[in-house]
Amino acid sequence: MPVPNAGMVRAGDEGGHDMYFDENEPQAVREERFAAERDARRARRKAAGLDSREAHLGAAIVAVALILLGWFGQWVALAVVSGVFLLWFAATLSWTYADGDQGRHALQRAYNLTFGWAGGL
Repeated sequence: MPVPNAGMVRAGDEGGHDMYFDENEPQAVREERFAAERDARRARRKAAGLDSREAHLGAAIVAVALILLGWFGQWVALAVVSGVFLLWFAATLSWTYADGDQGRHALQRAYNLTFGWAGGL
C-alpha cells in the first residue's frame, strides 16, 4: 500500500514558515515556487493593518522603567537599557527596509517588533 505524500519533504524558509516540496521536483521549479510563496506572504503582510496596542503598552512599560532608573540615579542601567532598545529598534527598522517596506509602514512594523512583546503579559 503506497504511503501518501511519501516523497514530500518539509523545508523552512527564513521567516520560520514551513514549505513542502516533492523531492523529485527540479531545483529550479522548487526555488521559483518558494520565491512565489515568499512574495505572496510579503504582499499579505504589507496589505494587513498594523495593530500597535500591544506595542504602545510595551513602550509605556519601557518609558516608566527608564524614568524610574533616571529618578533613582541608576545612570549606567539607564544607558544600557535605553541603548539596547535603541539598537533593537534600529535593527528592526533596517530589517523592515530590507524586506521592502517604505516610510510609515516600515516605522510601524519596526515599532511593533521592538515593543510588541507586551502582548504576552
